[in-house]
Amino acid sequence: MSPKAAVAASASAAKLEAALRTVIRGKDEVVRLALVCILARGHLLIEGVPGVGKTTLGQALARALDCSFQRVQFTSDMLPSDVVGISVYSAAAQEFEFKRGPVFTNVLLADEINRTTPKTQSALLEAMNEGQVTVDVHSFPLPQPFLVIATQNPVEHHGTYPLPESQLDRFLMRVRMGYPDARAEREILRSEAGAAQLENLRPVLAAADILEMQHAITQIRVDDSLVSYALEIVRKTRESEQLSLGVSPRGSQMLYRAAQAMAFLEGRNFCVPEDFKPLAVPVFAHRIVVSGLYSSTLKKAEQAEQVMQEIVNSVAVPV
Repeated sequence: MSPKAAVAASASAAKLEAALRTVIRGKDEVVRLALVCILARGHLLIEGVPGVGKTTLGQALARALDCSFQRVQFTSDMLPSDVVGISVYSAAAQEFEFKRGPVFTNVLLADEINRTTPKTQSALLEAMNEGQVTVDVHSFPLPQPFLVIATQNPVEHHGTYPLPESQLDRFLMRVRMGYPDARAEREILRSEAGAAQLENLRPVLAAADILEMQHAITQIRVDDSLVSYALEIVRKTRESEQLSLGVSPRGSQMLYRAAQAMAFLEGRNFCVPEDFKPLAVPVFAHRIVVSGLYSSTLKKAEQAEQVMQEIVNSVAVPV
């Protein structure tokens, strides 16, 4: 991709980002990371208390992309067929017909994903990793682009099922969507941002435009020194005494793609260290497991982020 083409494409992505910021106030970093996820063909896990805009972000992204959107409110009594679909016998055709579930969409909001059983959680594994669903030995491709935005409440743990490591590894990154600051909350009240602004949001890009950008991102140049930098961080997570589980090879691939997407959003056709370092914690923190020997008053997620940040700071940035 030529520098001129990179600038033109990133300008289109900038319009999308600006449109999302009219709805999601005071959370520019979360909006940027959500765009990185979809451009890098990844999925996003958002942690936050109720009412901070997690659902609104998913709906705004679908509207701005002119894509289909489905929301699934996960509960403890949900079955895998409630997500992927089910085969129903048709008396007229005298054969089984597959009735597609809500997973057949471009943007799927899996609301409070940790409230459903591991059996139902696992229904999303194939969809997130391979972009298809297999039911009764038949495979059905999902619409492209396909993005899962999952939310979970980190405060309340009654009646929840923590996501296993294999499920967490499918998410490109985990971000926190906390309370807005005083200025942003004042803007929300004054401008009635959120639902009111969401109704006025118009499509900025088509699904085909996103697919073109996803292909263009694979051509972003990454120097060998940056690859070595990322792999050094990964190696330290696997050798750290504070961790019982380090970053997987899938995690290093995710960081590579996310850095390419970040460079694209900045209008460059090459990566720099600033594309890698800020993404290391949101991409890696949910893939590691802190050892039980490591004592801390922080919650597990916060412990992982703290250890991950220390590891990132200990690795020299290539010049």
